[in-house]
Amino acid sequence: MKRYTIKDFDRDFPDDEACLEWLKNARWPEGIQCVKCQRVTKHHKVSGRSAYACDNCGNHVYPMAGTILEHSSTPLRLWFHAMYLMGSTRCGISAKTLERELGVTYKTAWRMFKQIRSMLSEDTLTLLKEVEIDETYVGGRRHGKTGRGAEGKTPVIGMVERKGKVVAKVVSNVKSSTVMPLVNKQVIPLTTVYTDEFSLYDTLPYVYPHECVNHGKKEYVVGKAHTNTIEGFWSLVKRGIDGTNHAVSPKYLQGYVNAYSFRWNHRDEDEPMFLQILSKLPSLKA
Repeated sequence: MKRYTIKDFDRDFPDDEACLEWLKNARWPEGIQCVKCQRVTKHHKVSGRSAYACDNCGNHVYPMAGTILEHSSTPLRLWFHAMYLMGSTRCGISAKTLERELGVTYKTAWRMFKQIRSMLSEDTLTLLKEVEIDETYVGGRRHGKTGRGAEGKTPVIGMVERKGKVVAKVVSNVKSSTVMPLVNKQVIPLTTVYTDEFSLYDTLPYVYPHECVNHGKKEYVVGKAHTNTIEGFWSLVKRGIDGTNHAVSPKYLQGYVNAYSFRWNHRDEDEPMFLQILSKLPSLKA
């Protein structure tokens, strides 16, 4: 992955106008099609507004409309800077750190992070060939029983394609009726699935060849069967949450999981992580 330093950021995005120009070009790379003229026309920036006007008829378009930036009073460059900071560390940063770095209130920093994380969901990913499935438990009491059955913890199901991408979902429970629809949605039939010995995975549909290791018997690799890849992802998530965020409410946990999943899925790409996050910005809100 190529480096992208703060000097690069300051050069590319020195002010709000540069950020708005980038967003305009990203949303309309072939030029803006004026809805009144019914053709691609030249547009110019409207002074004092976050808008561009058609040179032919004067109709306005707003690059921030329909994005997470719409209706925000926070300067556009601060949003871009927040994405830069989010993409510059392996485990992310906390809203408290963002508050200090940008000079905004904690409420604003927390809202910015929540909105940015909302862009990073990759629900449409499908996994194939060889997939590891495992569950982990996040939060709750730090003393006493750990893992399955621990008090106050939130279960998360993870599915990772070997040498590929990961999908992780916060679930209300680890019953078959909850988990198997997620597997059917994300994993292509005839994919070989590797799990541990948890009885949940005995209910995998017959279209998935299934091999498992028995961690209770100290089995960690049996032939091609292991769950080391997904457990490596869980380690990244937990180190990030414990070391950076310290605690995450179950209500917002999926957003954090999405951010760590996005980082994992795009870790081997040449483009800097900041620019990969930024590329999600032009997408319209659901």
